Amino acid sequence: MAFNKVWCALALGFLLPFSCAHTDFFTSIGHMTDLINTEKDLVVSLKDYIKAEESKLEQIKKWAEKLDQLTATATKDPEGFLGHPVNAFKLMKRLNTEWGELESLVLKDMSDGFISNMTIQRQFFPNDEDQTGAAKALLRLQDTYNLDTDTLSRGNLPGVKHKSFLTAEDCFELGKIAYTEADYYHTELWMEQALKQLDEGEVSSADKVYILDYLSYAVYQQGDLGKAMALTKRLLELDPEHQRANGNMKYFEYIMAKEKEGNKSSTDSEEQEKETEVKKKDYLPERRKYEMLCRGEGLKMTPRRQKRLFCRYYDGNRNPRYILGPVKQEDEWDKPRIVRFLDIISDEEIETVKELAKPRLSRATVHDPETGKLTTAHYRVSKSAWLSGYESPVVSRINTRIQDLTGLDVSTAEELQVANYGVGGQYEPHFDFARANEPDAFKELGTGNRIATWLFYMSDVSAGGATVFPEVGASVWPRKGTAVFWYNLFPSGEGDYSTRHAACPVLVGNKWVSNKWLHERGQEFRRPCTLSELE
Repeated sequence: MAFNKVWCALALGFLLPFSCAHTDFFTSIGHMTDLINTEKDLVVSLKDYIKAEESKLEQIKKWAEKLDQLTATATKDPEGFLGHPVNAFKLMKRLNTEWGELESLVLKDMSDGFISNMTIQRQFFPNDEDQTGAAKALLRLQDTYNLDTDTLSRGNLPGVKHKSFLTAEDCFELGKIAYTEADYYHTELWMEQALKQLDEGEVSSADKVYILDYLSYAVYQQGDLGKAMALTKRLLELDPEHQRANGNMKYFEYIMAKEKEGNKSSTDSEEQEKETEVKKKDYLPERRKYEMLCRGEGLKMTPRRQKRLFCRYYDGNRNPRYILGPVKQEDEWDKPRIVRFLDIISDEEIETVKELAKPRLSRATVHDPETGKLTTAHYRVSKSAWLSGYESPVVSRINTRIQDLTGLDVSTAEELQVANYGVGGQYEPHFDFARANEPDAFKELGTGNRIATWLFYMSDVSAGGATVFPEVGASVWPRKGTAVFWYNLFPSGEGDYSTRHAACPVLVGNKWVSNKWLHERGQEFRRPCTLSELE
């Protein structure tokens, strides 16, 4: 009999609530009625299964409808769509995280077509590093342009074509990424935003308990013990059994008691406050100048100096190609002298240069002053490609144009570098020329130092993306079809330190530029040396 009970349980599985004494069900109506009840339970279980399948299909259907509408909008104007930093971040997040979650959902009911396609396409998906990079870009934009979390979350940015917003879950994700970087200042900002949106009634999978757990620790790390305790109390109201929160509360109470007893000196408190302030700001004076210039809040040139700035028709010092058709030139700044050439590159030339560059775009590099070799750096966030004059008549024509208008020999210049700055793309303050302590910076080229910089703007930028010179307070804003030019070295060959410059993060839009770095060799008679060091 015991054997029969075990066999019945194994045969009928967990769905059948009764245990059978034997297999002769037809001999007893009572047993048959039990089977009817069992079948009823099976039907209920079957309906639950169907409901679960329908729920799963409904989730997939809603996802497909949402993405169909979104991709239809995005594909009409890909660059404009991705020009909004929130769209760029959410694209990274969707492909790296949410499509993977959908894959797990679909796998419950094997769908060979989807999985095969997923397997093929996955090699092109962004990874965790990409998603983290996009998140850091949003944080960088927030700091540079003084954006509060609510403004950024609601997508209220200047010049946007495709408004987008961050969900509470998105805000939570940003907070987590900041947390993994030990950036407790931004952790606090974004966890508070996630909590605010949930408190306002947003329906989300984000859990207040998890948010409060991160938030209370981030606040504590910044020295605000009282606020950390208040947040921990709120967490415990939601989950009284939360082990870490209970432990933290005891620790906070212990620390608070010690403070009340006077065991913690006021000097220590002041030092902690200073450390917190440093953690929140962590800016050098140059950094503040740089960010102010990026926001258009830099020093304004005096009227007397402004009167010395002119616009003119320029023939390249009587260059035969421009005597009858001079180009428009205007002064952007006096010291260092920065000039802008207008309508200097056509839309057709821009498209050709972009098409040549796109297949080769890779993470932009900088010269390592110690090794003299190219390497990637956290302070330069863009993708670039190098184009030679021999591979396209358009590039050759552009090189000739630069030579004619600057009067400098381009045969010793570096190749035309094309750069694309996407979401939060930037190049922090730097010199184009090698300083005295970097004698090997361009040793491999054998053409001397970078004497001058020519920079084409190949796109308009809706917001941000200026080229700024923190030492002198100059801001040069992108204007499609124009180019700016300045000398990095004095005629004596000494570096002009006032040319230290930066590319501000792109807030909204997509920034394309190309530049030509001209070197000393070949310029001996084109720009003769002077006896004065600073002339």
